[in-house]
Amino acid sequence: MRKNASLLINAIMAIAIVILFVLVLNQKPNTSTPQIIVKSGTETLTKGKLPIAYVNIDSLLLNYQFAKEANVSLVKKQESSRSIVSTKASLLQKEMAEFQKKLENNAFLSRERAEQEQIRLQKKQQELQQLDAKLSQQLGQEQQKMSEELRDTINKFMKEYNKNSKYEMIISNTSSDNILYAAKGYNITKEISKLLNERFSKKK
Repeated sequence: MRKNASLLINAIMAIAIVILFVLVLNQKPNTSTPQIIVKSGTETLTKGKLPIAYVNIDSLLLNYQFAKEANVSLVKKQESSRSIVSTKASLLQKEMAEFQKKLENNAFLSRERAEQEQIRLQKKQQELQQLDAKLSQQLGQEQQKMSEELRDTINKFMKEYNKNSKYEMIISNTSSDNILYAAKGYNITKEISKLLNERFSKKK
């Protein structure tokens, strides 16, 4: 009796071991990677993506009101400088033409008087060149100043925008550099442009 009971127990254990072995073999390994869901304004990035975003600088500058106003101001100053130089150059050209005409017609009272007029015109020409160089330098300085202000306001805003560490990295991108391809959810340019303009309008 005991022998039969022992055989029955051994048989049950053997069956249990076989079933356990089969279950282990048929179990699918968990190959899925941890999924990350990152909020990007009103959009949600695709599962499994890293907390990284990028801003298209070309598009941002076209839509950011501060950048547009700075560009308009710079263009006006450039046109003003060009107008000043162009007007003075036109007047000088007329004087030089009159000088040449008088010289050909022997209209000067003396050779000394003709030389004095020539020296005066040469001096005016040098002064015009110096003025052109000065205005170009001032325009360059103004452009650099505006670029620094623009970069500063964007950098400060990006720190404020990411104060909750939503992103580990935010990359600047232009139409032909850096990023060759990225999923749509990584592009936060539209959101940044909107928030920057709201911030700028409040400061005006």
